[in-house]
Amino acid sequence: MRTLRILMTALTLLGVGAAATANTLTQNVSWTIDRAGTSTKYRLVAYGDSIYAGYNGSTLNAAKYAAPTVDAEYLSALWNADIESVRRAKSGAVASDVYNNKIVAEKSYMQAASTRVVTFEMCGNDGLQARSAFKSQTGTCNYAGMDSAVNSCKTYVAAAMDFINANAYAGTKLKIISNLHYPGYAADNVQSSCKDASTGATVNLQSLFLPKLATMNYWMCEFARQKGFKCADNFAQYMGADYDANGDGQVDSDALRYVAGESEASYVNRISNTLRATLRDANTHFVSASSSYDYIQSDNTHPTYTGGTVSAGLFGGTTGSGAPRYTSFSGGKSPIWNQYGHERMGWAISTSNPAAP
Repeated sequence: MRTLRILMTALTLLGVGAAATANTLTQNVSWTIDRAGTSTKYRLVAYGDSIYAGYNGSTLNAAKYAAPTVDAEYLSALWNADIESVRRAKSGAVASDVYNNKIVAEKSYMQAASTRVVTFEMCGNDGLQARSAFKSQTGTCNYAGMDSAVNSCKTYVAAAMDFINANAYAGTKLKIISNLHYPGYAADNVQSSCKDASTGATVNLQSLFLPKLATMNYWMCEFARQKGFKCADNFAQYMGADYDANGDGQVDSDALRYVAGESEASYVNRISNTLRATLRDANTHFVSASSSYDYIQSDNTHPTYTGGTVSAGLFGGTTGSGAPRYTSFSGGKSPIWNQYGHERMGWAISTSNPAAP
């Protein structure tokens, strides 16, 4: 009993330490959507950090229906097949870590002959760590950390696409990246503790971070256009309402989307200035003028989910299967497509699904 108490204490401290210092936590899950009446099975492979992991604050489990597995349900209905959702994820990992230790080191998962979809997301932790470091600054502001995060993101997003293009199974039908929402958008509408060297004044954190995030998102979608990928624009899906709130004739979430061929300067200006008044913290995502849902968990970072959890973390990951929650989708959308963060992201990925495997 004494040994057990020591072990449990150590595990508790490890869990606290992981949360406090953003140490990486491998959370791999393989879950198959087992559709009745078919034994044909295809694979979706998802590489990423805590977002695709379905992180929920636990070191032992994660969301069963994280975005890639949500998309697997859409694929199962579209193709009338079983879909194996393989999530190779590492919570807390920066872009270089996802690239080197997941995409490259675990390339075998996307080389299987059953693979039809490969998706990845990264860069969130680069931005979060740079933001945290900047918030702690006093004296004269140093912006180098944010610029470094943007440059690292661009480098590894491009490298990841090139590697996937060179290594994914030849029969892969869809390669798609998910870009970043802005966690803590409302909370960042405060002044910095440091002062700008030119003006001598503090800077608004939201005004500083938004263009940096927009630059990361632009290059995710632009590299996707250049390299044969699709881009699921989660920033637009999370940060804009699903109705025309500003009366410009466009649904806000549609107006925020990346436009193929748009310049970086145009996109960043559109997000950071022209349409900034339409941005809303994803803790209150308005699906109509009178109805909203919370897309972000209480940690103010990770997407909300439904459908239970699976083992993923310190004691390994789950390999299992289950019947789909929904066997068909009216208009290509589940009944809860816009009610949870992971459901919305999974739907965004699904909009690029090919008609046949």
